[in-house]
Amino acid sequence: MNGEKGQTPGIPTLPQIPYTRPMRIAIYTGSFDPLTNGHVDVITQAGVVCDRLVVGIGVHPGKTPVFSADERADLIRAACADALETQGCELQVATFSGLAVQAARDHGAKIVVRGLRDGTDLDYEMQMAGMNGVMAPEVKTVFFAASPGVRHITATLVRQIAAMGGDIRPFVPAVAATALAQRMAERAKAK
Repeated sequence: MNGEKGQTPGIPTLPQIPYTRPMRIAIYTGSFDPLTNGHVDVITQAGVVCDRLVVGIGVHPGKTPVFSADERADLIRAACADALETQGCELQVATFSGLAVQAARDHGAKIVVRGLRDGTDLDYEMQMAGMNGVMAPEVKTVFFAASPGVRHITATLVRQIAAMGGDIRPFVPAVAATALAQRMAERAKAK
């Protein structure tokens, strides 16, 4: 009431109306074959800006991945769920086969997360963000710069190093290194 401490005399007090912010859902898409420390870096950074992060695993019938979609989902959960939980962000892993922007809509995401390693990534991702912005103006793209220690990592190079028997442990989470070593050993036996 008027005249109480903190109140201005003659000005009525407004009622307190509870406000619940809508859940912020973001999506980060890729093949994640295998999951790299670069992917984990982007996932961890994205956990700061959303309440739920959907990691969308692209599934394309013409490609033969090293790991099945289910295996990749398990690796993502094992490597990332705890870190996101400590940030108050829920991890959801899903597959998709069409456009990433449609996957964003399907999951209620208003944010598309992308990682940038260098200027080449920026050029490509800006074009993609522009195209997505036309197709789905309600979905915004947020870029995260890769941390210096992971800028050089690509899943393609990791697969090549693993196929040639090289040590991939500096480039992938431990769970992915173990899984990739086992898969390469299986392939070597099959030859």
